[in-house]
Amino acid sequence: MSTKKINLLDEDIYKLFIKIALPASIGTIFNNLYSLVDTIFAGRMISETALAAIGQTFPVYFIIIALGIGLSIATTSNVANSLGEKNIQKATHAFSQSFVVTILVGLVITIIGIYFGKIILESINDDPETLKLSSLYMNVIYLGSIIILLLMVCNSCLSAQGDTISYRNVLIFSFFLNIILNPILITGKIINFELFEPMGITGIAIATILSQIIGLLYLLYKISKTEIFENFKNNYLIPKLSLIKEISFQAIPAALGLMMIALGSYILLFFVSRFGNDAIAGFSSAGRYEQLLFLPLLGLSTAVTAIVGQNYGAKNYGRILETYNKAMITGVIILTIAGLILFLTAEDSMRLFTDDKEVIYYGSVYLKIYALGFPAFPFFFISNASFQGLKKAVIVMYMAILRFVLIPIIVILCVNNFIEENYIYMFIGLTLVHWIIGVLYYFYSSNKIRKIQSSYTTP
Repeated sequence: MSTKKINLLDEDIYKLFIKIALPASIGTIFNNLYSLVDTIFAGRMISETALAAIGQTFPVYFIIIALGIGLSIATTSNVANSLGEKNIQKATHAFSQSFVVTILVGLVITIIGIYFGKIILESINDDPETLKLSSLYMNVIYLGSIIILLLMVCNSCLSAQGDTISYRNVLIFSFFLNIILNPILITGKIINFELFEPMGITGIAIATILSQIIGLLYLLYKISKTEIFENFKNNYLIPKLSLIKEISFQAIPAALGLMMIALGSYILLFFVSRFGNDAIAGFSSAGRYEQLLFLPLLGLSTAVTAIVGQNYGAKNYGRILETYNKAMITGVIILTIAGLILFLTAEDSMRLFTDDKEVIYYGSVYLKIYALGFPAFPFFFISNASFQGLKKAVIVMYMAILRFVLIPIIVILCVNNFIEENYIYMFIGLTLVHWIIGVLYYFYSSNKIRKIQSSYTTP
């Protein structure tokens, strides 16, 4: 049994936000730094081509991560709901089936990646040297995809019980282990002592997988100390069609929703590219800084999914609405402060990336305009997290399609055709629509949750 059991059904909600969201946010920071380390080592210790090769793999790697997050959301929701029902056996069975499904998905990714991965990468960039290095890197990632996915699903099992500290510890440990392993595996030596042939970019990928193997073993150990493991039976690992369907019906929409984010980014980048390389550089660099200020909201969303999921299973419908409202207030306050910081530090932040005045201009303009839309982001994040806890991932997927694909295309086309092809007007239009859709989504979500509460409230 876990020594730090968190009661998601009765503890003060604001205290739960701190206990769950804070470790999750810290973990996300190190996860972002983890990816950054690989990029730095590729550019500094191998070559600029290796750096480009790492960048080229992002769309493919993101698909793996999207599938992992989809499976994680399904696992968190099912386990949390079952725990809320006080049905530990059902929770154990749900996690076991998620574990099995994850292995099967990982095997499919490995097979497709090994046989078709080069073709996929070639469609992004067919430069021979870049393609060679990106293929070497991704071949290891394909082989280790089961580990990557299982790590995420095991984390979701612990998150459903309110434990985000374990995964935070894994990410911190993996970050520092990656820093140690990368130079050793890249060069094949420690300081001046040669150990084996240099692995180059392959070594970066191996370092990633080795770090995650150790992390997975640690999370499995932590799960073994929870009440879920106490009810484990070997036959729970036999695939059960009904549970696999339930997992798939939640995982697939969530994964597709995340892929819409990637598609939306490419759509924006396509239109930004019309203003030249300086605009691309400014927009891309600004996006990296912008994402850092989202991390507290991501941690809060993790907490909301777990709390809502358990209380939905326990039929504490009033507490679901309370969680939603308090999370929304907290999120708006945090993102308003973050937006203010973003607006005031836009130019200075861009100077961290470059001294080019044009790049700084395009990046800072984007940051200042989007900073005005920051207080509206909780309308999306908190609502999505709540629906995931309520097993309504399809709503999240539809919103992702609307928000990241349809709306940007419509707004950008309207600006370009009816106003003028202007970088500033494009983002002003997107921010205004972002506010309108966000407010409407908030009213829709809160009304939906109130209906759930009233439908099950007995006179």
